[in-house]
Amino acid sequence: MAALALTLLFLASQFTNLCHGAGIATYWGQHGDEGTLAAACATGNYQYINIAFLTVFGNGRTPELNLAGHCNPSFPGSCSWIGDDIVACQGQGVQVLLSLGGGVGTYSLSSEDDAEQVATYLWNNFLGGSSDSRPLGNAVLDGIDFDIELGSEQNYDALARALSSHSTPQRKVYLSAAPQCPFPDAHLSEAINTGLFDYVWVQFYNNAPCQYANGNADNLLSSWNTWITVNASRVFLGVPAAPGAAGSGFIPSDVLNTEVLPNIRGSMKYGGVMLWSRFYDDGYSTAIRDSVNGGSGSRGRSRLHVSIFGIPIIGNP
Repeated sequence: MAALALTLLFLASQFTNLCHGAGIATYWGQHGDEGTLAAACATGNYQYINIAFLTVFGNGRTPELNLAGHCNPSFPGSCSWIGDDIVACQGQGVQVLLSLGGGVGTYSLSSEDDAEQVATYLWNNFLGGSSDSRPLGNAVLDGIDFDIELGSEQNYDALARALSSHSTPQRKVYLSAAPQCPFPDAHLSEAINTGLFDYVWVQFYNNAPCQYANGNADNLLSSWNTWITVNASRVFLGVPAAPGAAGSGFIPSDVLNTEVLPNIRGSMKYGGVMLWSRFYDDGYSTAIRDSVNGGSGSRGRSRLHVSIFGIPIIGNP
C-alpha cells in the first residue's frame, strides 16, 4: 500500500503540472520597501513566490533567516505576521517556498547526516512539522527553494532526498532550484540530477555565455535547449525584472514577448518565467504575463481533466 500511495503521489504531481499552465515566479524578502508578501500575491501576476533567504545553515550552525528589513527574525514573533500573508497567498493559489542560500551567507552541508538534520529543522520550523520557534508562525510553506551560490555542491542531493521524504499523498513538499545558466551548475547539478525537483528556474543573467546581450538571444536560446534536458518537472526562464536588478542579462519586456518566449514556450518542460525580484518588478510581470502563457490569458491554468483507474483526481472547470 505504501508503494501504491507513493506512485499515486508521483502521478498526481506530474498530472498537476500538466493541468497548470505556465506561470511567473519571483523572489520576495530582500528589500524592506518592496511591499508585503500579501500585496505581491494580490497583484495576480505570480504563481510562485520564494521567500529569500535562509542565509545561515549547516555544519552545526544555528540557522538564520535574513529578510532585509521586513522584520528581525532574531526576536521571537517579529516575523510571525508573514505567516498570515503566506496563508493569504496560498488562498489565491500562489505557492510559497522558502529559499535557501543566496549570494551572501554562510552555509554548507558537511555530510549526509548534516543534510538530514537541516531537513528536519526545515520540516519542523517552516513546513508540516512542529516547533516552539517557527519564525514565520504556524503557516505551512509549500516547499523549499535551493539558491545555492557559495561553497561546495556536496550533500545538497541528500538534502533534497530528506525533504522529499516528508511528502505524502495528502501534501507534497515541493522542491525548486535556481542554478546559474552555465551548464552544469557548479553548486546544484548533483541535487538536480536526483530528479526530485519540481521547478528549476535557471538564472539566465550575469553570465555572458548564456544570456541575452547586445540585442541577441542566440546564446540564451542555445543554453535553454540544454537546460530542458535536466531531470526536472519544469524549467523556467530566469531574468532580471529591471536593468538594475542584475549586472547584465536584462531583456526588455517587448523583446521577451516577441523574440524569446515564442521560441521556448513549445518546450515540453517549459514552466514559465522567474523574475529577480519583486522589488525590481515595476510593471514587468504585468507586461509579460499573457505572453508567458502564449497569449491565452489563462493566467496559470489550462483545461485538463485527469483520472486514474477511472477515478477523477484533478481537473478544473
